Amino acid sequence: MKTLTNQKITEGDYILLCLKQRKTYMVKVEAGKSFHTHKGFVKFDDLIGRDYGQIVKSSMGIDFVALKPLLRDYIMKCARQTQITYPKDIALIVMFSGIGPGSQVVEAGTGTGALTASVAFYIKPAGKVHSYEIREEFIKTAERNLTRAGLFDFADLKHKDITLGIDETEVDSVILDLATPWLVVPHAYDALRPCGTIVSFSPTIDQVVKTAEALQENRFVDVETIECLMRGMQVERGKTRPQTLMTAHTGYITFARKALKPEQQAESTTA
Repeated sequence: MKTLTNQKITEGDYILLCLKQRKTYMVKVEAGKSFHTHKGFVKFDDLIGRDYGQIVKSSMGIDFVALKPLLRDYIMKCARQTQITYPKDIALIVMFSGIGPGSQVVEAGTGTGALTASVAFYIKPAGKVHSYEIREEFIKTAERNLTRAGLFDFADLKHKDITLGIDETEVDSVILDLATPWLVVPHAYDALRPCGTIVSFSPTIDQVVKTAEALQENRFVDVETIECLMRGMQVERGKTRPQTLMTAHTGYITFARKALKPEQQAESTTA
């Protein structure tokens, strides 16, 4: 992913070609080639060296705007083999996890890498996200998606079952999106630094209950579960109203923080 200061379109970039009807296409810029749509084709040579935000006409005279892709564009237009985590949930996961530049994060499961890419974006350049996944084909897809977004260097993709243990120690956060997160809770406690965070995304309330119970049994505190619903608005003078369709339930997000065990508190006081 390009830095925000780089405003020129160069060969090899991914750009977002936008129609006025809000139809967008994520495409790679290649010299001498064109991108074909039902509204005609756009020549990449007409864009290379120009500023982002440039309006270019297709062969049919239709206006396209060449936009710089945002993180959400890479997420929503990534190659998928599984359901992705939506930006509305990712935003809350990142905020409540407390991660930032330099953070060390453990994540599972990787899936298509949408959440992995988001975490990598916020912990770069000195941080690392160690992502566990049991299905090798998902890892390959995630690697391609991370590479396209320019975030692969900040991720460590591991073909391992996290329910059997976590290799890393003194990590800042453990982020889970898998079927049995409660099985990971004891391992997460051992892997986290004092006051580190754990975040679990689950589609069903039964998973939430089991996870919350495991968190309380393993000396996690400040346990909280939320659900985020997002509704867009149709904005037009005299006709503004909520959109008919909305992104409602996608999952429940459970957060908690690690508290020290009594013996650890004694050791800390002595030290």
